[in-house]
Amino acid sequence: MHRTPTAVLTAAALLLLAGCGGEAEARDDRPPTAPRGLTVHAGSATSVHVMWNKSTDDTAVTRYELFRGGKRIKTLPAATYMVDLTGLTPQQTYTFTVRALDAAGNTSPHSAKVSVTMRPPAPRDTEPPTAPAKLVAKASGARAATLSWAAAKDDQAVTSYDIYQRGSRIHSVDGRTTTALVTGLRPGTDYTFTVRARDAADNSSPDSGSASLKTAAGSGGSEETAPGGFKVETRKDDDAYYLDLSWDAPRTGGDIAEYEIHLNGRQATTLQWGAAAPAGRAKHSFFITREEGQTHRVKIRAKLPDGNWGAFSEERTVTTGG
Repeated sequence: MHRTPTAVLTAAALLLLAGCGGEAEARDDRPPTAPRGLTVHAGSATSVHVMWNKSTDDTAVTRYELFRGGKRIKTLPAATYMVDLTGLTPQQTYTFTVRALDAAGNTSPHSAKVSVTMRPPAPRDTEPPTAPAKLVAKASGARAATLSWAAAKDDQAVTSYDIYQRGSRIHSVDGRTTTALVTGLRPGTDYTFTVRARDAADNSSPDSGSASLKTAAGSGGSEETAPGGFKVETRKDDDAYYLDLSWDAPRTGGDIAEYEIHLNGRQATTLQWGAAAPAGRAKHSFFITREEGQTHRVKIRAKLPDGNWGAFSEERTVTTGG
């Protein structure tokens, strides 16, 4: 069942601070935005991988707090958007949220709640999966890389793939996925990646072969982070014209919780799905005009799991009543 996202019109706000008779002191009383795109993946019967998109603040986010069942269990630095939790109970259901804090102690609202049910225990499984093969890494602009590999095999089932950059795990995706978009990289930098497969008993495979790349110079993105198959059609309903949009979500290894729609060269609407984001083909409709014969140019882009905006889709041109 398709769930319609909430459309949020964005606008710039200007805050003027003024003092009268003496030196004015500015106070930071604005909280960060709530983290979006929270995902929780049970990689085994006793461990989960938690990820979210970074929050924004008028000064700077300084840390994140992770909650389980309403109780704070972790405090993490601002540069961290994922964490692995171990020692959980098999087949138990857990609910997580995360919130952001700034240097003044202002706390954001909690993210949307995400629940996960742990896998059944895997008794006496000591056999690790085979190593993933044919790892390929391709730079996706200046700050991202697209990885793909051949699936590993296991006597039970592969439940996760863990991505390493020079020996440090930086990302995890579901065991049914053999591609990932790694974001938050630095422009003009050399990276070397490997991948390991993991099963429900937390047995990890040997490393795949390594794949190296150098990100592009500058700060741009590329088509690898853009929504694919973008289509726009006009529809008349009750003497009003609507735009019907559809597209394929970028392959990031997780849900895309937020998109921007640009109309005639300017940002028009922000779509926010939160935990209900579709992982594949997405659809959205909105009112555009009551007049026939109007021409509009439309394009969209996605907010990636590290909080950066991806590349724009192809721009489509449509005419109402055409």
